[in-house]
Amino acid sequence: MLKGTPVALKKRGLTEEQCRKYRIHRDGDTLRMHYFDKSGNVVAAKVKTKDKRFWMEGDNVDHQLFGQNLFPDTGTRLTIYEGELDAASGYAAMPTWPHMSIPNGAAAAKKDIQKVIDLCQGYETVVFFYDNDDAGIQAAQDCAALLPPGKAKIARLEKYKDASDALQQGDMEAIRRAIYDAKAYRPDGIIDAKSLENLVTTPNLKCIHEYPFKGLNEKLHGIRYGELITITSGTGSGKTSFCRYIATHLLQQGERVGILELEAGTRNTALGIMSCAVGEPLHIGEHEPARLKQHFLDSIANYDLYLFDGFGSFDPDTIYNRIEYLATGLDCKIIILDHISILLSGLDGDERRMIDQTMTRLRSLVERTGITLFLVSHLRRASNDKNAHEEGGRISLSSLRGSHSIAQISDQVLALEVDQQSGDKRKPTTVRVLKNRYSGEVGVACQLGYDLNTCRFTEHEIKGPEFNPATDF
Repeated sequence: MLKGTPVALKKRGLTEEQCRKYRIHRDGDTLRMHYFDKSGNVVAAKVKTKDKRFWMEGDNVDHQLFGQNLFPDTGTRLTIYEGELDAASGYAAMPTWPHMSIPNGAAAAKKDIQKVIDLCQGYETVVFFYDNDDAGIQAAQDCAALLPPGKAKIARLEKYKDASDALQQGDMEAIRRAIYDAKAYRPDGIIDAKSLENLVTTPNLKCIHEYPFKGLNEKLHGIRYGELITITSGTGSGKTSFCRYIATHLLQQGERVGILELEAGTRNTALGIMSCAVGEPLHIGEHEPARLKQHFLDSIANYDLYLFDGFGSFDPDTIYNRIEYLATGLDCKIIILDHISILLSGLDGDERRMIDQTMTRLRSLVERTGITLFLVSHLRRASNDKNAHEEGGRISLSSLRGSHSIAQISDQVLALEVDQQSGDKRKPTTVRVLKNRYSGEVGVACQLGYDLNTCRFTEHEIKGPEFNPATDF
């Protein structure tokens, strides 16, 4: 796959050594710019002819950037260019910094960056140095918007089309200045309200999906993108099963779902989803491999489901980055994090302050990416056994463990109330809406029965008072 010979490209201002480093080879009348996989093997080459025709030979299987094999995955500053020769030109001007380029030009820039979000996360600053034309300017903005505010910068050249053009003119200083003077990308956040006529007169979009329970839909009016929904209950009261059931429902509707269960391995999570889908407790007892394979083919094999393989990894930065990758790199629009309490339990410091910081970051991520985030949270321990949440005690917003920010930042808060000590396994779980920013409707939404033999919930007719104005607001 490695073809041609590295030679100096005098018209481009590139030395033989610079071309050898980036594996830019002359092969007859063409230039071949080689791409590597994560193991360091050459897997593809961008071919450029004298008349500026391009095509890719081979398969860039790991979706690596051009030059990614030359530099570490973490660092202070990474500069990403629109073209391979631009990356080599940037290196010629500033050889102490990493310089890479996207493989498929401005039109596919956003998708290319989505596939290397983990690389961008590893650098303190990412500079997008694309061509100085309309397509390059728009592509740089689209890519910068994928990263947290303040992390991305956009470089501009006033006199030249791109970095290669500047190097051909011997103006390395223009390249350096463009990188040093790159402006932090921050979306314009101030809007003249008089310009919002079309926006405010457009009817609200219907919910993207309905819950699998009529009572919840009547209270919450379905599931919408861009919302953070907290689910809470006493220990062992079915939060994980409830989330898996909702996830299975959404997967069967064709939604892309990411699940991070911090207390379960990927096998248990996958078996839990399969159990909901096929109506059989596959996580209990022994099952024939052929039967499990058939259930897998009938369920998960057909879903766009992504799981976090990191049992015991509770570092908040790691979890946040993985959620961001699910949202921006894999286009997951529904993400479940189970649960925030264990995410912070092993860290030293003020738990409330850490929860405040984590909730603020998660809220920002939801707003920026437009995902729906289901967040599981535990409850603080009740003051006496009579009010214990595991024994049917009433749950309120003040019952949430650790910090008021969980209630304040969430769009909806749902509580599962069940008396585990009653001895009656048929006793239903009461789903209570504690907060509802969308419509303000709160109170008991529905009562659910859980069948251990099918791993599914069944909605029951509500018995008893549904609304108490003294406590439900």
